[in-house]
Amino acid sequence: MTDSDRHEFDILDSRIVYSGAILALRLDEVAMPNGRTAEREVVEHHGAVAVVVLDDENRLVLIHQYRHPVGRRLWEIPAGLLDDPDEDPLEAAKRELAEETGLGAKQWSVLVDVAVSPGFTDESVRVYFARDLYTVDRPEPEHEEADLEIARFPLDEVVAMVLRGEIVNATAVSGIMSLAAVRSQPDTQLRDRHAPWVDRPVTFSDRKRSPVGDETAEA
Repeated sequence: MTDSDRHEFDILDSRIVYSGAILALRLDEVAMPNGRTAEREVVEHHGAVAVVVLDDENRLVLIHQYRHPVGRRLWEIPAGLLDDPDEDPLEAAKRELAEETGLGAKQWSVLVDVAVSPGFTDESVRVYFARDLYTVDRPEPEHEEADLEIARFPLDEVVAMVLRGEIVNATAVSGIMSLAAVRSQPDTQLRDRHAPWVDRPVTFSDRKRSPVGDETAEA
């Protein structure tokens, strides 16, 4: 089957039923094969960045942070939302690394891009690999970050934590296991730190900055 023969999942109707600070819920009526239609719920989300941080002793820098939706603290890698629709993701990653760990890095590469759960959300996270660390000023933490614990573990131990189910954050698992694969294959070439990010979400951010962005929202 050629691309020209494949069905086009056209959006026949679309409406916003909720729009909040970091996400929106959109209902789309989508054209399905055989002339049928189906309603699809889409959670629009800001783009986010995360950082797998490796120090000179081959240890990963992890954070232990409370996550309210799951009601417990999780071991994660430093991460955060893009603050602005036009923000450079690398600069956002540098900011999040400084805010959460008080660290900077001299070497940056793109490690992996993660479509977090494409069955219902456009959320995508770009995960960077940061090395050659140095200390920077850390801003005064707020909210959950005021309770944040920072620790360093050998890479092999972090991989074991993933396999034991002690690290379950999807972005962290993707980044950690990707780094483990890279380290096991020394000839692997990582992408440049400014490589194109194909699935960076823009719909929610574009609407939020539009003067009439939320006028279509329904209660």
